[in-house]
Amino acid sequence: MAQNYFYDYYQRNLLNKLIFKAGLSGIHQEINEKFKAEVLLFKPDVVWVFKGMELFPQSLLWAKNEGIKLVNYNTDNPFVFSGKGSGNKNVTDSIPLYDLHLTYDTTVKRKFEMEWKLPAGMLPFGFDLDDDLYKKCEQEPERGKACFLGNPDVFRGRFLQTLAENGIQLDLYGNDWAKFVLHPNIRIFAPVYGDEFWMVLRKYRLQLNLMRPHNPDTHNMRTFEVPGIGGILLAPSTVDHQQNFILGEEIFIYSDLPDCIIQIKKITGLSKEAADQIRRNARSRSLQSGYQYKDRADLALELIKGVVE
Repeated sequence: MAQNYFYDYYQRNLLNKLIFKAGLSGIHQEINEKFKAEVLLFKPDVVWVFKGMELFPQSLLWAKNEGIKLVNYNTDNPFVFSGKGSGNKNVTDSIPLYDLHLTYDTTVKRKFEMEWKLPAGMLPFGFDLDDDLYKKCEQEPERGKACFLGNPDVFRGRFLQTLAENGIQLDLYGNDWAKFVLHPNIRIFAPVYGDEFWMVLRKYRLQLNLMRPHNPDTHNMRTFEVPGIGGILLAPSTVDHQQNFILGEEIFIYSDLPDCIIQIKKITGLSKEAADQIRRNARSRSLQSGYQYKDRADLALELIKGVVE
């Protein structure tokens, strides 16, 4: 992947970081040359670009002139950059070149179609979890409190700090949380990955979901990961959350910070039997309604076939 190739270079040493930030690095040129070489070698019908921060518009135009269809899937908002990893000029300048834009966000899809007059399709997030790992996580003893798994920003820090000040006990997993929150009711842990990631999502009484500024009204990865592992999700009130799950039976939602406090107390006050039933409901909904990434892959394939045909 182009992004992995870039990060391997960028994280290798401090010198590489300094050279890149000074605008003296040739890493993007190298990535684009490799891109062209791979296209010539493989001769694909379609090139599927994820976000596209590392690819120059000129390289995509070259591929398009070779008769190749271009598809983009952006896991952020291509029109609103909320951080250095969410987009750049390559993303913006390449928007008109794609034959199909895939997005998880109905508002973004509508903007592609109505304002840019470009084909767009819906491809929601999902989860990828094998049955053996699910059964292993299911045996984990429950921790009867709230958890947030994700990295901080100013909004998230203020929100969680206020929860703690109102008596809510929280465990936070991610990078650099100590720079944003400080309270006796908050415990901070390092990021978790792989099997441990799923263990953490499952074992707490509830997982709190907070949306990013560029994505206030739809859903995010936790929307499907938490129910998929049989966790209990407390998420912001959005159309996507309400349409994809039965509220109060499969997930819970909150409208604002005071309501979030009420919902946390309600969920942590449930009997174990009631909580376990919600976990089963969430897991069942996730499997039966096709929220796994293998189902999303089938959907993406049908959308891309439409472009090729």
